[in-house]
Amino acid sequence: METTNFNVNGAQSEINWIGRKVTGAHNGTIAIKSGELVLSNNKLTGGKFTIDTTSIIILDVTDEGTNAQFAGHLASDDFFSSEKHPEAFFTITAVEAIDNSNYNITGDLTIKDITNEVSFVAKVDLNNDKLIASGKIVIDRTKYNMKFRSGNFFQNLGDTLIYNDFDLNVDLAAELAA
Repeated sequence: METTNFNVNGAQSEINWIGRKVTGAHNGTIAIKSGELVLSNNKLTGGKFTIDTTSIIILDVTDEGTNAQFAGHLASDDFFSSEKHPEAFFTITAVEAIDNSNYNITGDLTIKDITNEVSFVAKVDLNNDKLIASGKIVIDRTKYNMKFRSGNFFQNLGDTLIYNDFDLNVDLAAELAA
């Protein structure tokens, strides 16, 4: 069995996030700091990556002041506690091949030092020394102590309610480790 490691290129990788509320949604990006993906016989078998929680960008709020206020709120203890927890982590714990390029992935996602298991489908394309992996992870934010305006914890929120689930659309670009 031939095992190969691929180093995630943070500059070419990214997470696009979407958070929803009763009156609409917000979206943006968050950076990948580093990571690695492991293949055995050209099939994904493991890996991990580190997320830079201080890099959250909001794309849909164009007013500079409102955007800065919103970014500050996402960095606060109501959400990511970025100052106390500048990194979040994902580690693959199980991989099941669906076909040549699609996999059921299970792993541990750690945000704010709280770890929960998540599962999702990922597409992995290997082209010589380059690997591209992408998948959509749906996260229940309340499992990471992000309770702000959650209907699970607060009543009578009306149109200020923020849905518990948010999406992380992960795109990783990796190169064969030297």
